Amino acid sequence: MTQTAQPLRSSPPEYDPLHPEARGVKLRSLTKKYGSVVAVENITLDIPAGSYCCLLGPSGCGKTTTLRMLAGHEEVTAGQIYIGDREVTSQPPAQRNTAMVFQNYALFPHKTVWDNVGFGLKIRGMKERDRAVIIEEMLDIMGMGEFARRKPHQLSGGQQQRIALARALATRPQVLLLDEPLSALDESLRVKTRGELKKLQKKFGMTFIQVTHAQDEAFSLSDLIVVMDRGRVDQVGNPSEIYRSPASQFVARFVGDNNIFIGKVTDSSQEGDRDIITLEVDGIESLLATGHAIPIGTKAACCVRSDLMHLHSYSQSSQPISNSLSARISSVEFTGYITRVSLLQENNGKELLYKTRTEDWLTENYQEGQLVNLSWSPNECIFLSH
Repeated sequence: MTQTAQPLRSSPPEYDPLHPEARGVKLRSLTKKYGSVVAVENITLDIPAGSYCCLLGPSGCGKTTTLRMLAGHEEVTAGQIYIGDREVTSQPPAQRNTAMVFQNYALFPHKTVWDNVGFGLKIRGMKERDRAVIIEEMLDIMGMGEFARRKPHQLSGGQQQRIALARALATRPQVLLLDEPLSALDESLRVKTRGELKKLQKKFGMTFIQVTHAQDEAFSLSDLIVVMDRGRVDQVGNPSEIYRSPASQFVARFVGDNNIFIGKVTDSSQEGDRDIITLEVDGIESLLATGHAIPIGTKAACCVRSDLMHLHSYSQSSQPISNSLSARISSVEFTGYITRVSLLQENNGKELLYKTRTEDWLTENYQEGQLVNLSWSPNECIFLSH
């Protein structure tokens, strides 16, 4: 098989591989149906140019279908897609100036690393000499120059992913789309590679949109997280907003190991720009939460993160305080830096979770089966209207 000659160092005209022109993405009432099944329902979303956005949610929530519609690999049932100010809803993938990194990397097994990286440039009709400069540049950026003559089967999973990224970035897309690119890697390599992904996004300055079901991945990579559920967008925000202030019971369950209490609104009072809301919860009586009030008598919920709760020795004679309950330790799970303590609420058997630093846990003398008190501040208790 004839190999491509080693390139000379020069720059082709009108190409700057480190400064592609990023574009934002706008979705307007985007919908996808498969017969009577609605996979994506009426999504309206703005993703700023040059940002790293993760579509986060469980399997079947519509995130990959949304990404494929963005790429042009799925036909849109209704709505519009804009890249920058240009509508691309009905345009084929090659005319959108996007590139996609697939979950299985989709490298050509019979082609060398060099030819895989240059494939998109060749399809676009770029001259061999100009292609060679860009291929070498991308392999240098990825630290894969020494593997240029290898075939994909001679590479590790992490190396294959780098080549898939190099191939996508070589075409200078305005938006890079990534479909769960880390899912095939082991845990230690996933952590290492997501750091490399973030550095690449900053280096190139382009818009990255990634599908993932892993919240730690979304938190570590994203400027913007879009949480999806059953084909709809449930919440949009930066990682801190999603983690600290979930907007719904679904987001609270999916993100952050929250304990959720369902009840009925019985009172509210103004405090600054938010309300202190009282909920009547079965088995606890009243809980105080912060948020924005809805009418008294409405069924709602509140949540508190498991790492914001305080665990105390149980005392029947202690004075009752706001947001407290008695529970029995059912199991203790050591996970390294953090210890996870599962409990059962004493009066109704509801499962609860408490997390603490392992070093702190080891200084205590709690045992499985022991009855304890849990308490938490109203300021750390988030009101969930739905």
